[in-house]
Amino acid sequence: MQIKNFKVDESLKELTNHHTVVLPIACYETTIAQNIQGHIPLHWHDEIQFVLIVKGEAIFQINEEKLLVREGDGLFINSGCLHMVEEKNQSGCIYICLNVNPHFLLPQELWATYVYPYIQATNIPYLYIDAKELWGRNILNACIKINECIQQKLSYYEIEITGQLTFMWQSLIMNGFILEYDQAEMLKSQRMKKMLNWIHLHYAEKTMLDDIARAGQLSRSECCRYFKRILKTTPLSYVMEYRIQKSLILLQQAESNVTEVAYQVGFNSTSYFIDKFRKSMHMTPLAYKKEKMDDYLIT
Repeated sequence: MQIKNFKVDESLKELTNHHTVVLPIACYETTIAQNIQGHIPLHWHDEIQFVLIVKGEAIFQINEEKLLVREGDGLFINSGCLHMVEEKNQSGCIYICLNVNPHFLLPQELWATYVYPYIQATNIPYLYIDAKELWGRNILNACIKINECIQQKLSYYEIEITGQLTFMWQSLIMNGFILEYDQAEMLKSQRMKKMLNWIHLHYAEKTMLDDIARAGQLSRSECCRYFKRILKTTPLSYVMEYRIQKSLILLQQAESNVTEVAYQVGFNSTSYFIDKFRKSMHMTPLAYKKEKMDDYLIT
């Protein structure tokens, strides 16, 4: 299953249901370029995530850090961490994505000792999974097996999946991490999510820097530092780009027109919307709409 329209709520929490009928997990192959926005936008979720790059290369951003993940390698992304993905140099990147409810990793009697401390640690937002390392290879092979189990649904496949998950988690935590719990890091994450939450509720309205800073209980200058450090942009540039991203969905509706879409996502001038859209997407909104309509006719 490919998730093409990546839905998040106002706080950027992903709305995708990460579970099958009987298991609180989801496993699917994702082709990055097929996403409606051409990349996987910034989001977070309570589930932990394992990624295996099947083809090409991908650039992941997790909280403040960016890293390249090579074909054949993978990544562990911890619960609650902001992250986004784009492919490297149009490599046609495809990856297997496994999202797991942390409560499903181990029996409740073991959860407090062997799961909770790790998902709360502030020094493990992610771990690079190198296929050349035995522990990494074990995790990536288990990820492939889980994906096969879900696709094939052979008898007792749910039991097989639970065994593979236990093995994956044991392989991960046996690397001897020294867990850290930085209150300042926790507060920074909470404030960032509050500011993003405010933007995603009010992006279609007149948006001021003071409003964004107030949502995070920060000064204007500190608010700008947060965005620059974590998202590598300014608060108002982020608002502009978010409006453009929201317009992509509206432009794909057959009955929409460029002027209506511009006002719906918060622009008070059609020409200004067209200018900003062209700079972001390297085409006009009308050309984008025509391209998507043609794609629908072909498919």
